[in-house]
Amino acid sequence: LAAGLDKNGDYIDSLSALGFGFLEIGTVTPRPQKGNQKPRLFRIKSQKALVNSMGFNNKGVEYLVDRVKKRNSDTPLGISIGKNFNTPIESALDDYLICLDKVYKLADYVAVNISSPNTKNLRDLQSKDYIDQFLLSIRERQLALASLDRYTPILIKISPDMNEEELRILSESILENNLDGIICSNTTSHHSHFYGGGGLSGKPLFDSSTLTLEFLREFVGKDLPII
Repeated sequence: LAAGLDKNGDYIDSLSALGFGFLEIGTVTPRPQKGNQKPRLFRIKSQKALVNSMGFNNKGVEYLVDRVKKRNSDTPLGISIGKNFNTPIESALDDYLICLDKVYKLADYVAVNISSPNTKNLRDLQSKDYIDQFLLSIRERQLALASLDRYTPILIKISPDMNEEELRILSESILENNLDGIICSNTTSHHSHFYGGGGLSGKPLFDSSTLTLEFLREFVGKDLPII
């Protein structure tokens, strides 16, 4: 189960009982936030698609941590982390490190969401202006935490809207900084829905997300895990 349905870890045991191979909860931010203004979720039945502009609505990382500690199931669990909407992009790393510190020991892997189209400027973190230093800092914190406990893999969740050159730059940075894998992909902002903003998922995303996957596999080689 991908992130976005159980944002706060409220339904881990119930979802596990349905038989999922693994669950990913979140995306969670350091502080609670309400998300974007409603209505923010639209179904397009004719296209088998959804448009969402949820905006990382969640109860904050402390609440999620409490819920994870109380779970009874042992289904493998990923935890997706992000930044608060009002944290400047220049300070985004701080939010990710706060969340990483708190969820690291509780997760089977941590997903670093830098690709939601519903938090202003978030996708800038994928660009060459930010990505190297961002991933280096994430990796350094991961190794520091691993020295105190077990090793928890970190995967980067990316956008399907990047061109070939942008994907190449991103892939090189992921390999150089020894991240553990990639989640391909988030929703696309390339759509004509009347809402105007938000991210499109579902059947219309198949071609672009598959093309993104093909480029990624070419750039990172056959061994790096891609979800």
